[in-house]
Amino acid sequence: QVQLVESGGGLAQPGGSLRLSCAASGFTFSSYAMSWARQAPGKGLEWVSGIYSDGSDTYYADSVKGRFTISRDNAKNTVYLQMNSLKPEDTALYYCAKGVGRSSWKYDYWGQGTQVTVSS
Repeated sequence: QVQLVESGGGLAQPGGSLRLSCAASGFTFSSYAMSWARQAPGKGLEWVSGIYSDGSDTYYADSVKGRFTISRDNAKNTVYLQMNSLKPEDTALYYCAKGVGRSSWKYDYWGQGTQVTVSS
């Protein structure tokens, strides 16, 4: 079955960096777009970033553009989110999600999430 396992979260200072990873299994990873989404305490789910199945294109929410970078390694069935210049408002539970197609941000599976806390 589809499994998505996020890792790399933790505590970072404002202005710091973290790199999230998501290991995927149970489907043909290279055939699907992947996304990252997050949910801050008391708020709804926010889509953060997406990458096409072949890595040819990437998209970002305005709130993270210029600070976060999504990438993928199809040989390792892993998608990454490099987060730089972190802000306290980036504090959230971060999920990776499997798209329903090669270039779709609609998703049908997501992982358990990894907590990111930005605080001094």
